[in-house]
Order: sequence, then C-alpha cells, then structure tokens
Amino acid sequence: MGTEKLATLVNTFGSSLMTVSKEMGVELTLAKSEIAQGVNVQGSCLAALVGVVGGGVQGTAVIMLDEGGFRATVSAMSGGMITPNLEDPVSMSVIGELANMVSGRALIQAALEGTEVTPPQLISGAGIKTIPNQSPGVRSFTLPFKLSAGGTLFLVLSFSV
Repeated sequence: MGTEKLATLVNTFGSSLMTVSKEMGVELTLAKSEIAQGVNVQGSCLAALVGVVGGGVQGTAVIMLDEGGFRATVSAMSGGMITPNLEDPVSMSVIGELANMVSGRALIQAALEGTEVTPPQLISGAGIKTIPNQSPGVRSFTLPFKLSAGGTLFLVLSFSV
C-alpha cells in the first residue's frame, strides 16, 4: 500500500469518527498537538478493534476510551437510556457499534474497492494497551479526541504500507 492510500485511510477514519460521533450526540474535538506516529494511549479501560482487509489493505482500527470517555459516549449514543457500566455487555456493545459505524463510513469515503471490515472485538480492563505490529511496512498512528462531556477517545490505526 502506498503513502497516498495510507493518508486516505487515516484521514477518512478520523473524519468519519468526528461525523458519526456528532450524529450520535457525542461532542469531541481532535487534540491535534497530541497526534502521534505509533501508539500513544494512556488510561484506557475499553477498546473496540476492527480488522480492515482486502483491496490491497490490511490493518486495524481501534477505538480506545478512558473511563470518562466511555461514560460520555455510552450516555450520549443511548440518549441516556443505557447506564455506562464496564461490566455490562449491552453498555460495552455501544462502543462496538460506534466502531462499526465509523469503519463503514470510512471505507465508503475511501472508496477502496474490495475492502471489508471484521466484526468488532471488545476488550476491557484497567490500563489496556494496544501493541503495534512490529512487521516491516506496518505504520501506526494515534489520534486523540477530547470529549466535551469529559474523557478521551483514542483512534489507533495500524496499516501495512
């Protein structure tokens, strides 16, 4: 995968997260000064990982949230109908759905024919991390978003180039 395709994926995933979040009532802003190559995530308690495969693309998109970000996102996306609880599968599935919606929108915008996403995998626990693939040609980026209701959402993207 070339640099142009990589830039397209990073940009479309970032803009899709912002658009979908706004549509779902989650107000967030990209912390531009904290964007990092590689993985730079602190204090996450929940992650939704989606694989991206096909059409010359192979990689992952991971939405990771700290506790404040988890509470704010679940409350906003459910209209306050679901109580944010890291022990409740329904509450956690909201983040999986966010990952589905963002990934689908990003791949439609990127217009990469034959590219598909895997169902999201949810991972929870105190201080979880994502370990970047060390294979040659894999590039990773961390896009941190601050939620107006409190907390942080990290979008961690890793793709082969």
